[in-house]
Amino acid sequence: MTSMLSHAIRNLPASSAWAARVFARSLSCSSQLQAAAVQPKSKKTLAKSGVKNIVVVEGVRIPFLQSGTSYADLMPHDLARAALQGLLNRTSVPRDVVDYIVYGTVIQEVKTSNVAREAALGAGFSDKTPAHTVTMACISSNQAMTTGVGLIAAGQCDVVVAGGVELMSDVPIRHSRKMRKTMLTLNRAKTLGQKLSLISKIRPDYFAPELPAVAEFSTSETMGHSADRLAAAFAVSRLEQDEYALRSHTLAKKAQEGGLLLDVVPFKVPGEKTVTKDNGIRPSSMEQMGKLKPAFVKPFGTVTAANSSFLTDGASAILLMSEEKALAMGYKPKAYLRDFVYVSQDPKDQLLLGPTYATPKVLEKAGLTMADIDVFEFHEAFAGQILANLKAMDSDWFAQNYMGRKSKVGAPPLEKFNTWGGSLSLGHPFGATGCRLVITAAHRLKKEGGQYGLVAACAAGGQGHAMIVELYPQ
Repeated sequence: MTSMLSHAIRNLPASSAWAARVFARSLSCSSQLQAAAVQPKSKKTLAKSGVKNIVVVEGVRIPFLQSGTSYADLMPHDLARAALQGLLNRTSVPRDVVDYIVYGTVIQEVKTSNVAREAALGAGFSDKTPAHTVTMACISSNQAMTTGVGLIAAGQCDVVVAGGVELMSDVPIRHSRKMRKTMLTLNRAKTLGQKLSLISKIRPDYFAPELPAVAEFSTSETMGHSADRLAAAFAVSRLEQDEYALRSHTLAKKAQEGGLLLDVVPFKVPGEKTVTKDNGIRPSSMEQMGKLKPAFVKPFGTVTAANSSFLTDGASAILLMSEEKALAMGYKPKAYLRDFVYVSQDPKDQLLLGPTYATPKVLEKAGLTMADIDVFEFHEAFAGQILANLKAMDSDWFAQNYMGRKSKVGAPPLEKFNTWGGSLSLGHPFGATGCRLVITAAHRLKKEGGQYGLVAACAAGGQGHAMIVELYPQ
C-alpha cells in the first residue's frame, strides 16, 4: 500500500501553488455567483418513466453550535424536536398528513435510543405516526433521506419527514466492562452474603470509565489520524489545508451575512436567549492558523484544530413528498431527489475517500458528467480529507489502480464547490449534516441558476454517499 501511495504522490498535481490559485479563484467566482441569480441552463430532466418523482418541499436546521455552548444542557431529542417544529412552522404542513418520520444519529443517548420517535411525540405528531432511527456515521441523515425516498417510491408513503441530530455536548460515558458485569450480577444477587461477596471483588481499576472516542472499531484509529495519513499520502501540505479551511470560514461568513443560509431556523433554548445563527464561523488568518500544533500525529502531522471540523451540536429536518402529493397540497417544491449511491472501501487507508468512489458511480447512474453539475456540496470532515479527495478524483493512476476505472472522473471546479461554506466552518453534527448538504444544494441551484447539484460525503467505517439533486422548474 505504501509503495502504491508513494506512486500516487508522484502522479498528482502540485500542492501549494494549486491551493493558492483555487482559493483566490473560488472567492472571486463565489462573489460573482452570489451577486445575482442567473437564468437556469436548459438541460434534460432526469425523470424516469414509471418511477415516481420525489421532491424536497423544504428543509430546515436549527443553528449548528460548537459543543459545550447553548445546547449543552439539552438532550438530542430536544434538538430534533426543535428542527421538526421549525419545519412545521415554515411549511404549515398538517401533522396528520405525515406518513412516516425517520432520523439519523451517530452517538445515541441511551434513554432515547429511537430519537426519531421521541422527537416526533415532543413536536406534537400523532402517536399513530411511525418513526424510526438509522445510523451510518456521518451519512446518517443521508440514509434517513434515502429511506424516505424508498418508502415513497414503493408507494408505501406519500409524505415523509427525514432528518438528523447530534449532541456532542453530552455523550454517553460507560463504566468499565468489569464494573458493568459486577453491577449486573449484583442486581441478580438474592442474599446479603452474595451481594457483599461481589462488592468485595471490586478493585480500584473497575472505576476507570470507558470514554467515547471518534475512532474506528476495526482499526482503533481516530479519524484525525486517518486524515493525517491521507493528507500525507496525497501530498496535501499544511499550507493547503489551512488555506482551504480559511476559504470555508470566509465563504460561510459571507453567506451568513448575505442571508443565504435560508435553512437556519431560530431556536428558543429554555433558560437562554433565542439562538439564530451558527456560532462556529470564525475566519482567522494564515498567521494565526499556522501557530497551532498538530492535533493527532505529533509532532509532524498537518491536521490541526483550525483545519478540522469541530465537535458540533445540531439537528435538521427535511420534508419529502411525491411530486403528485406536493402539487395537490399546493406546495412549490424546491428540488427533485434523483439517483443516489452508497459505497464502501478499506476502512484503514481509504477511510475518508467516500466522495471519490461515490461521485463517478452516481454520475454514470444518472447519465451525467462532471461538466453537467452546476453546484457541488461535499462534506468537509477535515481540510486534508477534502483536498485528498479532489486530488484522488483528478488522478488517472488512482482511478486505474484502486477504482478499476480506465480514467479519472476529474475534480470539481472550485468556483462551483461549497461556495457557501462547509462543515469546517458551519459545523458538523454527525447525524444532521446530510440534510444540510441537500437543502443547500437546492438553494444554490435556485440562486446561481443551475439545474443539477451533486451532494457527496464520507463516513466512518470507510463508507460514502453521493446523490444528484435536480432543481424544480421555476
